[in-house]
Amino acid sequence: MGLPRRRFLHVAASVAATFAAVLFSVHGGWSQAERTIRIIVAVPAGGPADIVAHLFADQMSQAFSRAHGPMLQIDTRLLADGTVGAENVSHAAPDGDTLLMTTNSFIINPYLRQVRYDPLISFEPVCYLVSSPEVVLVNGASPYHTLGGLLEAARSKPGELTMASFGPAGSAHIAVEMLKLAANVNMRYIPFANQVLAINALSGDRVTSAFVAYRAVREYLKDGRLRALATASRRRIEALPDVPTIAESGYPDYEAEVRLWLLAPAATPKETISRLAGWFTAAMNAPEVKSKLVAEQLYPVGMCGADAAVLLRKQYDDIGRVIRDANIK
Repeated sequence: MGLPRRRFLHVAASVAATFAAVLFSVHGGWSQAERTIRIIVAVPAGGPADIVAHLFADQMSQAFSRAHGPMLQIDTRLLADGTVGAENVSHAAPDGDTLLMTTNSFIINPYLRQVRYDPLISFEPVCYLVSSPEVVLVNGASPYHTLGGLLEAARSKPGELTMASFGPAGSAHIAVEMLKLAANVNMRYIPFANQVLAINALSGDRVTSAFVAYRAVREYLKDGRLRALATASRRRIEALPDVPTIAESGYPDYEAEVRLWLLAPAATPKETISRLAGWFTAAMNAPEVKSKLVAEQLYPVGMCGADAAVLLRKQYDDIGRVIRDANIK
């Protein structure tokens, strides 16, 4: 039985007040309440980073409004594969007013083109906020029912089997080449301009397999048009409990996922980074935000501070190694 309306409103108000208190208990309030925090989103509108940025901004703006805190503004800048947005933030004043929300692309781009920032030097990581898991797929009528079966067939037919993804030179392409290197197989990589085209090609049986975000194919998996062989993240996807990870399928060191990063310009004071991390993790842990994230198949992580910096360094090194070994241009 639901709560009576008066009781429900009382509980909702209490939750909102608690959330606002948490935001402003993290190292105190912002020194100038009139300021605006601008979050530059360097990925396409409607993508994971854009969804997360708006969810967090809505949640935090409500709390800030009640506590007379700063305004939040979302600025989507998808130019040159997100490079322009990253460059703008890297050259912004290190005062916490300009932040970057982006995915793995800001790490990949410097390896492949001229950019005016260094992923490890030009930014201070605030948090690794959310992950978007990816899956290896085949057509629902495919003879391959396990990742091992697919890769064994690829070994026996060098260069004949194909694996598609959004690309080239994006997160999924990196993950495909990482799998090929780990399994020592020769599969032809087929890039598509977006995930939808790659999914359509797999549905039409024009490619052997595909590597895409789970959130893009969940309906295809439900109705059997596509079959998931493995997930690329370290842990199984909650919605696919019977689908093993690539690590469980014989490649224990394998891990690839789209990570959503929140970054500030280099030299931003540590206390400001800590305050921002507290605000964003508080927003992420709000029940209504968590439920909306999971509904989009985006999974809260909330790794901040030194741990986030260590992971960023590892991801940068891992991506660089794959790009060099696979000769990605």
